[in-house]
Amino acid sequence: MSKILEGKVAVVTGGGGVLCSEFCKELARHGAKVAVLSLRQENAERVAKEIRDKGGEAIGISCNALDLDSVKNAEKIVYETYGACDILINGAGGNHPKGTTTKEILEREDITNPSDQIQTFFDLEVDAFNSVFHLNFTGAFITTQVFAKRMALKEKSTIINISSMSAPCPMTKVPAYSAAKAAIENFTQWLAVHMANVGIRVNAIAPGFFLTSQNKELLTNEDGSLTERSQKIISHTPMRRFGVPEDLLGTLMYLVDDRASGFVTGIVIPVDGGFLAYSGV
Repeated sequence: MSKILEGKVAVVTGGGGVLCSEFCKELARHGAKVAVLSLRQENAERVAKEIRDKGGEAIGISCNALDLDSVKNAEKIVYETYGACDILINGAGGNHPKGTTTKEILEREDITNPSDQIQTFFDLEVDAFNSVFHLNFTGAFITTQVFAKRMALKEKSTIINISSMSAPCPMTKVPAYSAAKAAIENFTQWLAVHMANVGIRVNAIAPGFFLTSQNKELLTNEDGSLTERSQKIISHTPMRRFGVPEDLLGTLMYLVDDRASGFVTGIVIPVDGGFLAYSGV
């Protein structure tokens, strides 16, 4: 295999997660030196070790994307170990039960006869809403601000943000997550314009529905069967399946390869099995 990323330094936040760990491995497989950033050191090191065991170069770094000092420390470690970042993947994200409504649609009786079993829009906790928004948006802002300063001094580099199907068409139940991902797409376009003169391309990948450790309980029952919500998703996905991490790797490699996408910036690529194209009828 040609090492198209030979000599490149890649930094991946959320690198210990299901999807971003595969990003880390794929970047390393193509020759990049990979810094796996994850909130928990053991998760970061687990992925880095897998890469090293297969002959790649990687380090695992504990990093809280919402803590400026933590991100600055991670950037210092990366720079002292490998040099300035060439590829930044802002993959840290997630949701929180306290920022999620129980039901898809509000009914008057939910207000007049409240139940401890039902969390309505009016019950959402501001701190929880903010934590979800900050994790998915502000974390990308902080990480970009810290890492892109050295990237802007290089000839060519690239940033990839992770959006969602909930950005163009918000999913029910998850207002904070949806708002944050919409902000990510807007931020991607803003950054693409702002960074164009210094050679940084900025794009985003919008995954469709993938089973991860974070959404498994929402999408599958204890016996492994699909929940009602999952059945809705599959029925609105023309390819009639959930995505698997490998489905994202071709798009990832296209966006990080200057020879393939050197004139591409400010776009969001859906990888969704046709979900975004389907009207439901």
